[in-house]
Amino acid sequence: MLPSGVKYTIFPLPFALTASFMLVGLCPALPASQAAAPSANAAASRAPKPEGVTIYRRVDEDGTITLTNRPDGDTRFAPLGHFSAVKILQSVGSQGMQSLAEKYGAVHGLDPRLIEAVIQVESGFEPRAVSPAGAGGLMQIMPETGKALGIQDRFDPDANVEGGTRYLKSMLQRFGSLPLALAAYNAGPGNVEKYKGIPPFAETQNYVQKVLTLYGNSTSQGK
Repeated sequence: MLPSGVKYTIFPLPFALTASFMLVGLCPALPASQAAAPSANAAASRAPKPEGVTIYRRVDEDGTITLTNRPDGDTRFAPLGHFSAVKILQSVGSQGMQSLAEKYGAVHGLDPRLIEAVIQVESGFEPRAVSPAGAGGLMQIMPETGKALGIQDRFDPDANVEGGTRYLKSMLQRFGSLPLALAAYNAGPGNVEKYKGIPPFAETQNYVQKVLTLYGNSTSQGK
């Protein structure tokens, strides 16, 4: 447990870790020999072997503690420990995704709150989630879609959110409506064209409603 009453400054991590309070949830990555064997359900819902991140610490004269994964040659930083990237992301939830959503929302012209809503419904902020159909990562990108988008690793949070945001924007441009774009994101554009609207699939209809509700709530609350 990190000491309380100390100021922490977090430099940007590869997956946009920015909130200081999240450090309470850091869990050191266990060696493979010590890790518990996953259940059958866990194996079906997660990709194998999550990556770890080495965190470095620097203590300034005024008592400020700075944590980063990229010391960039600054010899004042000393290794603090090796932590599970998945655990870090899970511990911060939407806070950990916020800067990624803002970054790629600005790049592709989408509201970051919409991107966060999609991530929450798609994966529950689990960067290595895998659906029964094989979709993977934060925005649940299918292997073939990932290849078409030029994504080398669907489980890399940065690449996944960039590709997912880009794909969602293309669906908005194609169908001109957010509900239809979300339906296409979930069920495929071919099904939206085939049924000339949101397909009559319970999963897709529920998906669209969930994302729109989350997005509407975040907008009304001025998140």
